[in-house]
Amino acid sequence: MSDSFDSLFQQLKTLLKPFENRLVINTDIEGRYHLDTAHIMKNKKPLFFGAVRIGKSYVSYHLMPVYITPDLLKNISPELKKRMQGKSCFNFKTADPVLFAELAELTAAGITSYSNAGYL
Repeated sequence: MSDSFDSLFQQLKTLLKPFENRLVINTDIEGRYHLDTAHIMKNKKPLFFGAVRIGKSYVSYHLMPVYITPDLLKNISPELKKRMQGKSCFNFKTADPVLFAELAELTAAGITSYSNAGYL
């Protein structure tokens, strides 16, 4: 794992950490950080909220609320949209404070969305 990816991982992790008190830490190890809700789904597993993971080519930021409530993505910038892979994953190779600030707002909106849906 490169130092730059480790630094990037730590920066992205700080976007999720403020919500630890409302979520359940599933994994918190080097290169992987994963938060679930306490809400148990029909498959008897907790509802996933978000995660940060170091991959081979980038650091991924996963945010499940944007998959469950796609309207959260209505107003995201084209620059952040370019970082999306799939329906709820954003990939980064370098730090981008502007996009990280936007992602922080999106994460907070995700918490609100989950709360309004009764998942928190």
